[in-house]
Amino acid sequence: MPSLFDSVERTDNPSSPSHRRATNQDQRRWRSRVNTQELDARVEDIDELLAGVRFSDPYRWLEGASDDVRRWQDEQEKRVEQYLAPWPHTNALRESVARHSTPRFAELPEWAAGLWFRKVSSEDSEGVRVVASSEPLGPGRVLFDTIENNETRPPHVSWIAPSPNGSTLALGVCFDGSEQNTIRLIDVVSGHELPDPPTQVLMDHWTCGVAWLPDSSGFYFSAIEGEATAFDQKIFFHRRYDVARTTEVEIPEPEAPDYRVVTVAPDGRYAILLEGIPRPRPTAIAALDEPGTVEEARGESPAETPIWRPFVRGFDGSVAGHPVGDEYIAMVTDRWSPRGRVVGISLDCSESASDPTEWRSVVPPSEAVIQSVQPVGNCLFVTEMVGTYARIRIVSLDGELLGEVPLPDRGAVGVPPFAMLGAVRRTHPTDLFLSFTSLTQSWVRYRYVIATGELEALDQPAATIENAVVEDRWATASDGAQVPYHLVHRADVSLSTVQPVLISGYGGFNTPWVPQYPGPIAAFVEAGGVFVHTHLRGGSDLGFDWWQQGRMQQKQNSFNDVYAVAEDLITSGVSTPELMSLTGGSNGGLLAGAAITQRPDLWRAVVPRVPLLDLLGACRDAYGRMVISQEYADPEDPDEVRRLAGFSPYQLVRKSVRYPAVYVVAGATDPRCPPWHARKFVARMLSVGGERPVLLRIWDDSGHGAANNREIAIASDTEWLAFVMRELGMQPASEVPLSC
Repeated sequence: MPSLFDSVERTDNPSSPSHRRATNQDQRRWRSRVNTQELDARVEDIDELLAGVRFSDPYRWLEGASDDVRRWQDEQEKRVEQYLAPWPHTNALRESVARHSTPRFAELPEWAAGLWFRKVSSEDSEGVRVVASSEPLGPGRVLFDTIENNETRPPHVSWIAPSPNGSTLALGVCFDGSEQNTIRLIDVVSGHELPDPPTQVLMDHWTCGVAWLPDSSGFYFSAIEGEATAFDQKIFFHRRYDVARTTEVEIPEPEAPDYRVVTVAPDGRYAILLEGIPRPRPTAIAALDEPGTVEEARGESPAETPIWRPFVRGFDGSVAGHPVGDEYIAMVTDRWSPRGRVVGISLDCSESASDPTEWRSVVPPSEAVIQSVQPVGNCLFVTEMVGTYARIRIVSLDGELLGEVPLPDRGAVGVPPFAMLGAVRRTHPTDLFLSFTSLTQSWVRYRYVIATGELEALDQPAATIENAVVEDRWATASDGAQVPYHLVHRADVSLSTVQPVLISGYGGFNTPWVPQYPGPIAAFVEAGGVFVHTHLRGGSDLGFDWWQQGRMQQKQNSFNDVYAVAEDLITSGVSTPELMSLTGGSNGGLLAGAAITQRPDLWRAVVPRVPLLDLLGACRDAYGRMVISQEYADPEDPDEVRRLAGFSPYQLVRKSVRYPAVYVVAGATDPRCPPWHARKFVARMLSVGGERPVLLRIWDDSGHGAANNREIAIASDTEWLAFVMRELGMQPASEVPLSC
């Protein structure tokens, strides 16, 4: 099909007047082909009532799964296809996206009893094999093959966890992209599946899969009962010796609704209950070497019926780490040490564990932001961010500085975004294994040999951005805060002339937006665009205070920060609003939605991905209410609800506003940010009209992203990037293979 651009003047400079005329004519022609009456969704007289505050909710019906909802959604899919069909560069863009599509998080091999376990992606299919080998990345024996398991619908392997004695491999499989998974158990010697695994459903991989006892006789795991959005999470113990059985473990009442996981000390003496995704705390502890007579009489082990004692409770901060000997060695962030410190908390004296004055100081606070502490042998490896870039210091158990790991460049180390994801300790006994990435190079896995101080690369980057440069900048927010950000562009792209820009950000839930490889967005840089990686308040990029300054009553700061970055790019001559685009996923999708409705003047195109867009409606289910209460507002307080509505994009859509072009993408099986957020927001945007497109794509068998198969991920990323590049008048780089 010929391009709509064929009949208008073309130019290689997207900032030229002729480019802007061409793009605007293109939009008018596209809109003239669509019957706008078909775009309007049914309006119903329904109100949202939250804490006594009433709001109009005319598109509530789009939260359902009726035939009418499906028909409306299918119409939106046709509109996306109509919009993209005339653009002749989709295939070239797809090839570029595929080259750069690398995992967002690097997975290190798991060590157990002299064997290494890891997932290996098939080069010629969607399949994944789980293998056991004698070397970290060496050739191995296949224990689980997703294609052999289900040829027509290979599952996603969410996590793997070998038993300490190396005899059994536990893994989680997900079939629909939702991230909800069930446990399979594999006999390592024979490669056969073992009978009687637990039947419970795990919410996702955030609770580390399973936590084995050191003697490999069983494991703890967290699972949900009922619908994922109800988030009724419980702790279970699965016993493997004697007769296999699964028992629910009674645990103390949580301090607040949140994720919970049980970990076990390497010597098997203690089980520790960790709760909290954005603010983890080890709230309870149980001695596993003190069996009770009642349990013994029933044939139950202490692991099945632990007697819990309070541990760190009522602490206004984060405490996350690992049991080491008689102490819990933890990274702590709070208002007294906002950039973090490392402490030792006695495991034997739980009565004083909640008193920070009783904690032993191991690493005092500094200007570095501590991300994690990892014990290996008699050393502690403290991963930090210094000026947003990673550093790893090596200290003794007494806190003596022993040196640093010689990282290869400025970038990021593979630390879980939430401390709970690294709560279960499965490390090599003598060497540190780590992964490293930068804004121009994908993940590489390394072994740091403690005895020699050498850093050995175990593999090569799967993708790079050739001839790219990174510039570090700071923007001044409306309240005077200095917001760091990075520019990534080809060396031959001059910033003395305005350029097309794509900004990405997150800014939430006490997780850092580390400077890592942008994956498919590298195709935008390859095509000559400028990618902007931001460090917004709400994240932990600059510590505990940075999170506090961008959450709850201060949440608007997150949005103001990205507006400050955009305005700084305009003021400095890097770009203009006609060449500015923005994207973000999940909480970053909320950021993108807020930017559409609060500052539509700054953007040509905005792409919210798997977003939260109706923050009031989210409070109607348990998971959504938990998220809102953790980060945004108190849904029980009328004043808080009104403040919440002030940045809830669905409630902010107005008539007679010149909005940017909008493309919203969501997953049909996503329980965190259900697709109805995207449907309702797009319906309301369409109802107010406008000269620029408002598009929606919801992918089947797709969730929040972590369990999506590669083909869906590439198709989705190609589509939204095509939307951005078409709006900005760009086209992919020539189809010359990169050095990947």
